[in-house]
Amino acid sequence: MNDSVSSSIQFLQRQVASLLLYQAVLDDEIGQAFLRLLRAFRQQDQDGLDCLEAYGQWFRAMAAAGLSWQDYLLMQIVRADNPFTRQVQRSLRVTPKGSPLSDLPPALVLAAQEDLRRLQSLYQCSGHQFNLWMKAGFSLSAPLVEWTIPGGYFAERTPSQVLDPNLWQQFQTLEDWTEVLPDLANYYCQAGIGVFATYQAFRWQNGQFVGVAYPDPIRLRSLVGYEIPRAALLKNTEALLAGYPALNVLLYGSRGTGKSSLVKALVHEYGDRGLRLIEVGKANLKDLPTIVEQLRPVLHRFIIFVDDLSFEEDDEAFKALKVVLEGSLTARPENVVVYATSNRRHLVREFYGDRPTPKDADEIHHWDTLQEKLSFSDRFGLTLTFEPADQTTYLEIVRHLVKEAAIEISDADLEFRALQWATRQNGRSGRTARQFVDFLRADPAH
Repeated sequence: MNDSVSSSIQFLQRQVASLLLYQAVLDDEIGQAFLRLLRAFRQQDQDGLDCLEAYGQWFRAMAAAGLSWQDYLLMQIVRADNPFTRQVQRSLRVTPKGSPLSDLPPALVLAAQEDLRRLQSLYQCSGHQFNLWMKAGFSLSAPLVEWTIPGGYFAERTPSQVLDPNLWQQFQTLEDWTEVLPDLANYYCQAGIGVFATYQAFRWQNGQFVGVAYPDPIRLRSLVGYEIPRAALLKNTEALLAGYPALNVLLYGSRGTGKSSLVKALVHEYGDRGLRLIEVGKANLKDLPTIVEQLRPVLHRFIIFVDDLSFEEDDEAFKALKVVLEGSLTARPENVVVYATSNRRHLVREFYGDRPTPKDADEIHHWDTLQEKLSFSDRFGLTLTFEPADQTTYLEIVRHLVKEAAIEISDADLEFRALQWATRQNGRSGRTARQFVDFLRADPAH
């Protein structure tokens, strides 16, 4: 390797090593493959096999992600979770109408500016540049294929999906990236940071938030019937998004009435306004206090979704949820509510043997324990009831779904077959209606 190439590689490695806040932008597979490629050039063997192998790993990582190197870096920058991006959000929360940078420590702003300059140097590096360096160091029979994406990753995406086009354009054209910092700070305040800027729906697994890349596609427009509980839930969710006190909600009722679908549809309706949905399984309810505290400082609004809720006696999850619903010495965060669904009005299972008798010597105040079990659902601020669908409601749902699916079928035939399906399957419900319409869509003869 000649001195010029060696100097260029060393410069890039110094830029990476000098990052003060944005080191994590290179933590995943593409970034690590890039660093391995730089190291291979500095420590190359005589025939360059290490460099060629490292280039192949970098190429494969970008191809698998469908990202160019430049677009990858931009995506990592706008989703960065570091002390600067967190303090930018806190600053906006304290002074909503002020500049996100005005109240930050000067050293923090300066460090962010310097990191952007260093990242700009990495951004300007490309597969073409590595090709030139390899040509200068090795005798290649043909140039290596360069991974490129016509138009770039962000070109056909809306601001709510990835990045404000104006901000992306600034990154593309500015000679000095430090000039984009004020707009970038505003973007962090609006779109969020880290994993919450990447996904709108999550599961809590193994002590962390796991983004759901393909959430249930159900939309509010597909859900008909139950207008009264639906309107109440939307009003409560609007209050959450507006910063007003919102209630924890229990959606109680018959199976298949659309309780879970209604909650899951909210993230599609309000995701671009900062709503995030986090599903927590019953086995993980014991982690609820930890989850809530992690969400407290985040600017987004969160629905903790607990599906099919019920408890056994002395269930640890019962105690954890009770703490979140009723509060403790720590104030309840204003940006988090719990939406739970259940087929049971009384969430804690009760047995006849639980009821006190005159000869019961196990507990003096047994009625108090029983009342605590029976009243647990009352700890939700809002309980919405979903009654079983009558024939009129069931057929209304079927007609709506058939119209949405653009299925051609006569009203008489539709009504006859829909009622026949409900009789043979699971009874009249929204779930049964959707299954029936899915069956029609798959049947070319209808």
